[in-house]
This record gives sequence, structure tokens and C-alpha cells, in this order.
Amino acid sequence: MGTIYDYGAPGRRAASTPSAKREAEELLDLIPKEARRDKAPRLPEVSQPELVRHYTALSRLNYGVDSGFYPLGSCTMKYNPKLNEDLARVPAFAHLHPGLSAEESQGALRALWELGELLRRIAGMPAITLQPAAGAHGELTGMLLLKKYFQERGEYPTRHKVLLPDSAHGTNPASAAMVGFKVVSLPSTSRGTVDLDALRDALDDEVAGIMLTVPNTLGIFENEIAQISRLVHEAGGLTYFDGANLNSFLGRALPGDMGADIFHFNLHKTFSTPHGGGGPGAGPLAVSDTLAPYLPLPDVVLDGDTYRLSWDRPQSIGRVHPYHGNFLVCLRALAYILQMGDEGLREVSAGAVLAANYLRVKLEKVFRLPYGGLCKHEFVLSGQGLGDVRTMDIAKRLMDYGFHPPTVYFPLIVNEALMVEPTETEPREVLDAFAEAMTRIAQEAREQPDILKQAPHTTPVRRLDEARAARQPVLRLP
Repeated sequence: MGTIYDYGAPGRRAASTPSAKREAEELLDLIPKEARRDKAPRLPEVSQPELVRHYTALSRLNYGVDSGFYPLGSCTMKYNPKLNEDLARVPAFAHLHPGLSAEESQGALRALWELGELLRRIAGMPAITLQPAAGAHGELTGMLLLKKYFQERGEYPTRHKVLLPDSAHGTNPASAAMVGFKVVSLPSTSRGTVDLDALRDALDDEVAGIMLTVPNTLGIFENEIAQISRLVHEAGGLTYFDGANLNSFLGRALPGDMGADIFHFNLHKTFSTPHGGGGPGAGPLAVSDTLAPYLPLPDVVLDGDTYRLSWDRPQSIGRVHPYHGNFLVCLRALAYILQMGDEGLREVSAGAVLAANYLRVKLEKVFRLPYGGLCKHEFVLSGQGLGDVRTMDIAKRLMDYGFHPPTVYFPLIVNEALMVEPTETEPREVLDAFAEAMTRIAQEAREQPDILKQAPHTTPVRRLDEARAARQPVLRLP
């Protein structure tokens, strides 16, 4: 199919009203004359049927959680209840202007306050901010808090190192480096967990803290996490737990009990907002009493029967997001938590771990599993050992079987990695179909490798030169 420019003819309009024309003229008046183009850009001129049919056709070519199984490891691309989408569209919330006063926004402020209280309890930690707009933004905010803490104590820049296991999320080292910390990598053991001897050797008076992905990107929970926290605290550092994988222990363990000083949530992964394509997201940050004085402002507080904004935090790092974060994502999360309740949230983690281990046991008979044993929400296979094919070939071929591929080539500590996360929302029949497709592909790799190397065969677009697309993007029409 063509682009939208291949449809229509001069003079056609999808809609035309006197008010729209008047609004366009008023907007034009706001643009300084020196900033205006000499001539109008060539925009599509299409009728409403042409417009709707074009974008409907495009939507049918796309793949998403409403289309089928989406086993992206480390991303928790799960199906979420549509009821929560409907709640986020309630006009009283969706059309609420962020500039309204606290008195005019009591319902919204109450929703934010209640969500914060629930998330604090889920984390087992005393203080929280809802401002960060996504997981990596939560990481950045956490590193800013860490830096502020040591600045206030006069220990920065002496303490300028952040320790990171080689099994951490890829955004963790970037977040630490952006704030000015030096990243020091810690090796994993043969079990895929942090090497405690390497940790002890790395701890000195220059270490500000450690960033742990819990569970890590191999889908393995650090069974010595309490000891890791103790060692870091004894050395004068603080602990950051990346909570993007919270669906694996939701309702069963508290980061606060594990020694976390900072813990970020990915609401868009765990609590009901299908994400992808860059958003939307929300990355609330729970902290220990040690770091509470530095949290962003303003806070939503309950004062008697009234909700208000508090600016009473003189050591705050300041705002990290306009207003109160991604409000409608927070609203979806609140609706999800209230519907699920304590037992429902425990079922989430039970389902995530059961589904991952069910698939792991089926697929480790066919693919190499570098780090074996019980996993949590995800596991990492290797595409090595299947003849003259690469992991990318396996992923492309999977599309012919109607599945979105898993995450590939991450984490970096597994050669030819295939990272699978089935999530807690898929029935057994879907998991069996996925396992059967992967088993057939492994057989094809040995017997008919060219089928994989030329895949996909059935998709609207065949195999792309992805490296060239990244290095030489064409971002505008001729």
C-alpha cells in the first residue's frame, strides 16, 4: 500500500467547518511573520473515507498486544483490561486542566494520593514520588537523589562510583553516567547472580551505591540480595533496585525488607498500561527515610479532609516533570490495583512465574539455556548450536508463525540471546502454540536454514536492512 500522499486530489477535505477555519486563522496570527514559510507545505488532500480507510489499513498491518502473543523479555508487554482504558477516558479526568487549583482538583489529587499510599505499601517503603514519566526517568531521578544525598554529607565527588552487575537493565548504566557517576561493572557467577567476592573487592570509600535489577535480566532473583544490601550499607553506600520486573514478586516480597533505599515502579509494565513505541509510561519512585528529604516537589498530602499540594521540603532536588507526572497512566494503575486487591496481585506474580517456567521447561529441551534452574518472570535462551543460523533469523522466522519475536541479543552476557517473557496474561494454549512454533523453527534451522535466513515470508514487509535504517534514516518525504 502507498502513503497518504498517494490518495486524494486537490481540494478534497476530510472535514471542513467554519469554526475550524477560523481557529486555523487565529493560530496563524500567533506565528511571527518572519517565522512563516514562503509557501504552504504540500499536505495530503483527502476525503474522510480515504483518510479513515488508509489508517484502518495501516492498523491491520501492525502487531500489538491486541493482535497476539508479545513475549518481549524485560519489557512485560502484557494484555491489560480495557476497563482501565475506559476509566482513563472519563471526561472529568481526561479533560482536567493541570493548571486548575487544588480546590478545583480534589478528585484527581485524591486519586494520586491513594495511588502513592498503595505503592508505598507494595514496596514496603516510607516515601514516594509519582513524578517520573517512565522507568528510565525513575532511574535518573533516583541517581539525582543519590548524588544529592552525598553532596549534602560533603562526600561527593569522593563517592562517585556506582556498581552495576553485568546482568542489569541497559538503561541503568546510562542513568548513572548522565548524573555524573562512574559506572563499575560487576561480573555474574555461573548461576547468573552477583559475584559477592567481586562486590567486596569493589566496595571502597569511592562507591556511592549499587543498582540492581530485581530480578535480573536473566530472570533470576538474587537469593543473596539481603547480604548485598548489607555489604553496600556497611561500606557507606546506598542501594537502588530497578523494579521493572516487579510482576515476578508482586504481593510476595517487599523491596524495603530487602534493604532497598530506592525502588522504581514501571506502572506501564506491571499496573495496566500497554506500552511501546515510546510511551506512555510512569515510573514512581519509592525511597527510604534516608532519601525522603530530597524527593521532588510538590507532594500531594491529605490535610484533614482536604487534599493539597505541599512545597515543604527545602532540600528537594526540585521538579523532574511538569505537574504530577503522567496522570492518566497513574489513574489506570490505581484502577488496576483496586480491582485486583491483595489476592489478585499475588495471583499476578504466581501467573508470571508459572508461565515463564512452563515455557522454559519446554524450550530448554530444544534450545541452549545458559543459565538453568528456576526462573522468575522470564528466561534467556541462546540461538547458538542450531547450525548456520543466527538468533535474528530465528526471530524473523517466528513472525511467519504469527508471533511477535522475543527480545534478541540482550542481555549481553548471553551470546545470541533470546529473551522470553510470557507474562501472566496468556492461557496455556497460547504458550503451547508458541513452544510448538519455536520447536519447528529449531528443526528448520538444522534441516532448511535458508528458510530462516530469508524470513519473514508472510509479513507485509520482508526482511529489512535494520542497521542501514538506524544509520541512514529517511525522515522526510521528497
